[in-house]
Amino acid sequence: MATDETPEPFERLEIQAGPHTYDALACGPADGEFVLLLHGWPEFADSWSEVLPALGTAGYRAVAVDQRGYSPRARPPRIADYAVPELVADALAFADSQGADRFHLVSHDWGGMVAWALAGAHPERLKSLTVLATPHPDALNRAAATDATQHDRLDYVRFFRRDDGAAESALLADDAARLRAAYAGKVPDALVDGNVRRLSAPGALTATLNWYRAPESVISIPAGRISVPTLFLWGSEDTALGRGAAESTGEWVDGPYRFEALEGASHWLPEEVPDVVAPKILDHLGQYA
Repeated sequence: MATDETPEPFERLEIQAGPHTYDALACGPADGEFVLLLHGWPEFADSWSEVLPALGTAGYRAVAVDQRGYSPRARPPRIADYAVPELVADALAFADSQGADRFHLVSHDWGGMVAWALAGAHPERLKSLTVLATPHPDALNRAAATDATQHDRLDYVRFFRRDDGAAESALLADDAARLRAAYAGKVPDALVDGNVRRLSAPGALTATLNWYRAPESVISIPAGRISVPTLFLWGSEDTALGRGAAESTGEWVDGPYRFEALEGASHWLPEEVPDVVAPKILDHLGQYA
């Protein structure tokens, strides 16, 4: 986490999934309805620091995990180890480890890609789905193919997919100036410093960038149609994921669906506007116990 201390009201967990051990933060009663929170890049479980207590106080058992590549003891060496089916299997294993046959899934950024894929393949496991920032991958794929602006917005992904070390060198140069700039001043300094410190460890940044490198192409994420109740929140000032893909995401959702554009908010919704997103998440979860 951002510090070596675990402040109240968080609990530290270690989750064993296959050969790997994952670090996690938890809030709320052990017998509460289980909510799994998946972070994005370049974030860790503590990106949900302001959301977890709200869920816990409402009686949910909320667990946010440092995912594959982010947890030091869950850092396999091959790019193929970071393919979306592996990440989906991890998420299901996280829920299994907590005894949750069915659960609420909350996600942001790359965690959203995993969440769309999980919801499409395993709807029977989910009570509800909440995605922050990330459009359905098919909506994003279509937008990138038809909208030059959205295509260009994904140039950073094309750069990250290079496996020659150029992305790692560029992001960590000059005290990780480019990595720090990715947060666009929207994430608290303490979280940014903690993220940079952990991603500067040998092999850490490469492992997280392997999430981008594992798919066959930039947006080849297997998701399919979504039948579970879904809330999608998107910030109007998101510089990577444009309005076209966001507004068309509902075309891939067959179940109950609510889309909200948060005007003036950026990509970094869990850290920038937790006071806005937490009540919306709670309202959604409360409808689908």
